[in-house]
Amino acid sequence: MEGSAHILVVDDHREIRDLLAKYLAKHEFRVSSAETAARARKLLETSAIDLVVLDIMMPGEDGLSLCRHLRATTEVPVIMLTAMAEDTDRVIGLEMGADDYLVKPFNPRELVARIKAVLRRTNSLPRQRQHVAAGTLRFDRWRLNVPQRELIGEDGVAIPLSTTEFLLLSALLNHPRMVLSRDQLLDLTRGRSANLFDRSIDNQVSRLRKKIEADPKEPVLIKTVWGGGYMLTADVQRA
Repeated sequence: MEGSAHILVVDDHREIRDLLAKYLAKHEFRVSSAETAARARKLLETSAIDLVVLDIMMPGEDGLSLCRHLRATTEVPVIMLTAMAEDTDRVIGLEMGADDYLVKPFNPRELVARIKAVLRRTNSLPRQRQHVAAGTLRFDRWRLNVPQRELIGEDGVAIPLSTTEFLLLSALLNHPRMVLSRDQLLDLTRGRSANLFDRSIDNQVSRLRKKIEADPKEPVLIKTVWGGGYMLTADVQRA
């Protein structure tokens, strides 16, 4: 249940930490708080944290650095807090893997809504959602060399893939015959990057179909599930 989730609030301003801790507790979240990234790292090692609310601007190690560490070592979702008016910091945070952001000052009610939305998305994904299988994945007449990020046809010719196409294909191959919603694909690929929204998922699927389908206008490998999302219909073998 969302209400029993353990939230870690990381902010160097005590007033903000205390306010958020009290407000989130009223909404039946369990809350821990940290004034520095170092303290947050210790809490993450000793506690089962379900989501981190993370301020960008902090003395010492900043929030962007901690977010990078979290994405490299955990699957814990992150909501960034920023006082910056510029888009740059928000975009950098999202590119580093933050799931969402809020600009200070913000309404605590909006933060609760965003926490619940992120938890719903991440909790609906399989536990291995962040992991891309290593080695080679074989499907239909294709094989994907994961370390080299190469898609190779039965004729031995490599087909170039963009980063987003590779991540999208990897997500589908790791969940064959499973319907993945657009929100799930967003989380599996780019962690809801600033420039990747629902329609862009559709565009990326269209581009990917042009590379792997015998007839992109009548796709059989990546099927559209109306009202659901997309599903890879092929069996996948791991080598």
